[in-house]
Amino acid sequence: MSFFITLTAVATMLLYALPGFLLVKTKAVSPSAIPAFTKFLLYVCQPCLTFNSLSKISFSAESVKNLLLCLALTLGLQGILILVYYLLFRKKREDISWRLVNLAAVFSNCGFMGVPLLEKLLPDHPEVAAYSCVFALSMHILGWSVGLYIISRDKKFISAKKIFINPATLALAVALPFFFTGRALPSALYDVVALLAKTSTVICMMTMGMRLATVPVKRIFTNKQQYLAVLLNQFVFPLFTFAVLYFLPIDSALKATLVILSACPVASMVQNYAELLGQGQDKAANMVLLGTLSSVLTVPLICLLL
Repeated sequence: MSFFITLTAVATMLLYALPGFLLVKTKAVSPSAIPAFTKFLLYVCQPCLTFNSLSKISFSAESVKNLLLCLALTLGLQGILILVYYLLFRKKREDISWRLVNLAAVFSNCGFMGVPLLEKLLPDHPEVAAYSCVFALSMHILGWSVGLYIISRDKKFISAKKIFINPATLALAVALPFFFTGRALPSALYDVVALLAKTSTVICMMTMGMRLATVPVKRIFTNKQQYLAVLLNQFVFPLFTFAVLYFLPIDSALKATLVILSACPVASMVQNYAELLGQGQDKAANMVLLGTLSSVLTVPLICLLL
């Protein structure tokens, strides 16, 4: 997989952050507006992205088998590493930075950055968008339960309700009937959903640029935990995924998809969880920013494996 094609694709996505950065720096947009953009992204664009991604694969026994296999693999890969890091950092759990590293090391920006990247790198495989949807579902299942527990250390988050009732699973519940029946939305309504899905990457990167404009640059590059989070997330995780999948007799597009999504930078949901719980917000934001900025090199390097 070409280094330069991947580099160009990632660099192009990072350019979307520039308008957001300039809007805040020139005070055309107040930093207090950032949460509003985040909510629009989570509650409007994310469900549309899920619906649009799943609509790109036709219902068949083979497609269902691959989607279930994708869910099992992603839950296993993410769950194992979360547990490993939870045990490794057990003596440092009092520090919120290490608890955030535990999640940032595994949760990747598989939706807002992963989907357009997959469409660019694997244009002959429209089903990869559906795989990214399942990858994100796995991440949200773990995030809204185990993830919130790790940050807060409150066992109330380990519950069936948190696992199965969250924005990601609710969006999937709406999309699945259309997938199984093969029915489509009315064309005008589908165009709206597809457009909102496509804008998710732009809004995500613009929001990232806004956040970058509020953070002293020095803080992004001078914290060891942030570098560790990026190293674990953008090198260890995809290499672990590649090693596990290499010898498995599964669809090559599914293998490539999981490696590419594992290589995506630290997920913005890590920051969203920190904001939700009111713990380590600045540290989480810096991990996400450092991961996003460094992805212009880390993602193309990992994709050389493919």
